[in-house]
Amino acid sequence: MASPGETVRLTVGQALVRFLAAQYSERDGVRRRLIPGAFGIFGHGNVAGIGQALLQAQVEAEETGAPLGASHTEPAPGEMPYYMARNEQGAVNAAAAFAKTANRLQALAITASIGPGSTNMITGAALATTNRLPVLLLPSDIFATRRPDPVLQQLEDPRSLDVSVNDAFKPVARFWDRINRPEQLIPSALAAMRVLTDPAETGAVVLCLPQDVQAEAHDWPVEFFAERTWHVARPVPEPAALERAVAAIRAARRPLVVAGGGVIYSGASEVLREFASATGIPVADTQAGKGAINWDHECAVGGVGSTGSGAANELARRADLIIGVGTRYSDFTTASHTIFADPQVRFVNVNVLGFDAAKNSAELVVADAREALTALGSALSGYAVDAAYRDEVGRRDAEWQKVVDHCYHLGHGPLPAQTEVFGALNELLAPTDVVINAAGSMPGDLQCLWRAATPEQYHLEYAFSCMGYEIPAAMGVRMAKGDQGQVVAIVGDGTYQMLPMELATIVAERLKVIIVLLQNHGYASIGALSESRGSQRFGTRYRMRNAASGRLDGEEVPFDLAANAASWGANVLRCNGIDEFRTNYEKATELDGPTVLYIETDLYGPNPPGTAWWDVPVAEVSSLESTQTARSEYVTEKTGQRYHL
Repeated sequence: MASPGETVRLTVGQALVRFLAAQYSERDGVRRRLIPGAFGIFGHGNVAGIGQALLQAQVEAEETGAPLGASHTEPAPGEMPYYMARNEQGAVNAAAAFAKTANRLQALAITASIGPGSTNMITGAALATTNRLPVLLLPSDIFATRRPDPVLQQLEDPRSLDVSVNDAFKPVARFWDRINRPEQLIPSALAAMRVLTDPAETGAVVLCLPQDVQAEAHDWPVEFFAERTWHVARPVPEPAALERAVAAIRAARRPLVVAGGGVIYSGASEVLREFASATGIPVADTQAGKGAINWDHECAVGGVGSTGSGAANELARRADLIIGVGTRYSDFTTASHTIFADPQVRFVNVNVLGFDAAKNSAELVVADAREALTALGSALSGYAVDAAYRDEVGRRDAEWQKVVDHCYHLGHGPLPAQTEVFGALNELLAPTDVVINAAGSMPGDLQCLWRAATPEQYHLEYAFSCMGYEIPAAMGVRMAKGDQGQVVAIVGDGTYQMLPMELATIVAERLKVIIVLLQNHGYASIGALSESRGSQRFGTRYRMRNAASGRLDGEEVPFDLAANAASWGANVLRCNGIDEFRTNYEKATELDGPTVLYIETDLYGPNPPGTAWWDVPVAEVSSLESTQTARSEYVTEKTGQRYHL
């Protein structure tokens, strides 16, 4: 134990790395390294600061003789493993996926140089914050002394010399600070850890580190570097709020649970299953909540909202009480406020964040999902929905499962539909395997169809729905899972072109992941949306410029994404149809390192039947007949939109 007043002389960069290596989180008696590693790309803004500090930490850890590099989640004491990303946004995406897989109990740090290196992280910061996922971002900043201004890659603002590009992080961060003096690191670092471990407040945490300050030495109190454990809270429901929620449930005839990501992050899946079994209340899920209840549970009815199942959406339309647990009620969940259509519908919302609990004029239960469901289950002892409602739930879900089977086994040709690929994967993946996706038409099809067996099996980033998420996410998920199970990322050709370079990082780290690359030579999701909104799929297909028309409607662009994937060092297996895809998937599970399964699919579907609406406005006036027709349909659909007051 350090003596009072004892100090150690370190640079700011060295102090921060040493501090981070001593932070732990704890929930339910399980203690973990809070920051078990750091991604980074070095430039002049951080190579001699944080970069030097990470090197020094590595050398000092090696000198202890402790086994290093044995775990991505629990490194040796004092060890701060460094992972070299190829793109800063990709690094943040990987860190977000790591935190999601760790149920927000661990986070990774990312260091970037000043200017474009740092601004590359802004999109990732927004992704983490909208998904309520902890990531620690360390963007380098301009000189605090201002002596060499303007330095390379500095944006100058004539209105204030204190502004840098890092100020752009403020709207997308849950905590933001700039460390202009060494002494400021102590309160700021402690505040950063508080936010990272607060289930209600977590998201992107940003500590901006001026280039000169990173290398500046200071005499630090040794106590600053003592091991510190941050206890992740499980707030219990207020008794009066619980009583109001119970009264609302007992008064309802057709209640419906909407399970969001908060159920999974809380580890509340088992309690949710018990609650559903005891009460008979059907459970629908959001993108983040799929798998919170196993698909074959008697009360599970699948995804709800714009891309939900027919079973869940029919029940939602007629529900008189919605019990939202850990959901933020995105427009896809509410079908742009049209799916909860009963004129008398009311809401009870369980959420650790009051902001989300208050949505839709609900009865608020501001609490941890597991604690709240446990308390509700006890208070509702002896209560159950009537037999007729329970029978209806079972009947509607059984009818929908026939639709799923049909979409999974279409036998479509000459190219398969992407739903057939999803069906093959759904049947091939084990409960402990993970499927990853984020953007395009795939999340809608997956929410509509995927039969999630466990909370960990379905990993969708759909709060920010960021193209380019999936490949870096596969890296983060594998790091968090260790060697357990398969990690499978489904990537469309549009997403692949956004951010393929982290394949090189996956190869370098010798990580076992499977990338399913679907090529359909266009943006399937936006193409279909464009057509349905009267814009004729304009600008949504990968075509050469037509010299005659001047449009991008010539022959297909002759790129070879399979060859590109191989150039990063991945194994590549080309699949000609679903049968070969199934065979090659089994081969991929046996290969070392990353494997890309390349398959061409039909750009035009067919897709699952839509059973709900999404509000995408159509031009109010147009000379195009297609737009005029779409506008008329839009006006009709919009009449079902409502406030919940």
